[in-house]
Amino acid sequence: MAGTPPLRLEATDELLSRGERHDAWMATFTQGLDFDTFTCGTYPRFAAKASGSRLWDPDGNEYIDYILGYGTVLLGHADSRVLDAVTRELASGTCTSPLWRPVQVELSQLLTSVLPNADLVYLMRTGSDATAAAVRLARLHTGRKKVLQWGYHGWHEWSTPRPEGLLPAVRRETLTFEYNDLPAVRAAFEQYGDDIACVIMMPFETDAPEPGFLHEVRRTAHAHGALFVLDELRSGFRMALGGAQEYFGVDADLVTVGKGMSNGHALSAIAGREDVMRGLSRTHMESTFFTNSAEMAAALATTTVVRDTDALRHVWRMGERLLEGFRALIAELDVPVRAVGYAPMPFLEFTDPDLDRRAVGREAFFRAVVCRGVFFEPDHHWFISAAHTEDDIDRTLEACREGFLTLLKAAGA
Repeated sequence: MAGTPPLRLEATDELLSRGERHDAWMATFTQGLDFDTFTCGTYPRFAAKASGSRLWDPDGNEYIDYILGYGTVLLGHADSRVLDAVTRELASGTCTSPLWRPVQVELSQLLTSVLPNADLVYLMRTGSDATAAAVRLARLHTGRKKVLQWGYHGWHEWSTPRPEGLLPAVRRETLTFEYNDLPAVRAAFEQYGDDIACVIMMPFETDAPEPGFLHEVRRTAHAHGALFVLDELRSGFRMALGGAQEYFGVDADLVTVGKGMSNGHALSAIAGREDVMRGLSRTHMESTFFTNSAEMAAALATTTVVRDTDALRHVWRMGERLLEGFRALIAELDVPVRAVGYAPMPFLEFTDPDLDRRAVGREAFFRAVVCRGVFFEPDHHWFISAAHTEDDIDRTLEACREGFLTLLKAAGA
């Protein structure tokens, strides 16, 4: 793999040139993946095909995929069990609003049986739909305005990380805290406790929660009459069938799920206590496409597979193999990098104290591994699917060895 030539991206560049003239997303986000300027011209920008653990760009380059649609693909791209269920459902029609579909009942019943503390579920489309719904239901239930949050919860006004174009009055109602900082949570409640409707947070990102942290946040919220909401768009169905609630043994009043639930098909859900969920009758959170049933069929098939097979155990095994391999390479080559995250969602943190040298080395690493057929996202933790194999992991570690050596050379180590 060390002799792999640089990527050829002619078709990618041609598509991007056309897209920038017509597609607003491409016209305004041309710097590459997320906020990494170095990926422009060096990383694939379009996917022509995806299957199992692999994807191919329009130039025919093949990659082992660790982004997986930002975690939406749990079983593997184009899993036949999911595709068969979707195809059958599509044959019966697509959108029948305002009428519900039978599969909606089946999926809702399944989700309430596997998600802890889920008396009722409400099916939506996107993660932003679900987190915004959770906040609104919390405000309805408590009669309060403010939200205390940590993590990424989507693009809606109360939560988006980019404040331009937003009403300051809306943003003032959202308070934040740092992860694992319990004193900050308590201080927020001491100052605003009578007006905080809920704490909404991801259970983790790359760092693990300190012992008792999630339980204490929940206890603090309840002590002040607020709800405890877990945003499990990433962790749901990956950490365990019942998500982080099951894995960490913590109970949420509301939980938002999606992504891996439907193996790449656009579906999300909010689930939780019946008395809170019945607040739906007091507001309007409906969409014409919320009753589309093909996505529900995808979620029903995916969740059933996760429940009835060893798919999650395999995800954990492959993730642990990758993390152990990272740690062995880091120790052997003495690179300023740290392997972090849980096995289903691993990541590498670059730790060189010299920030300029860190940036140079980091860029060199990602350029080297993508040219060797490994697709990492530089600014977002990665994901493992049930389709990843031991051979995938071993090939990835071979590429990362070359990447670490390239890093050391580029950084002058």
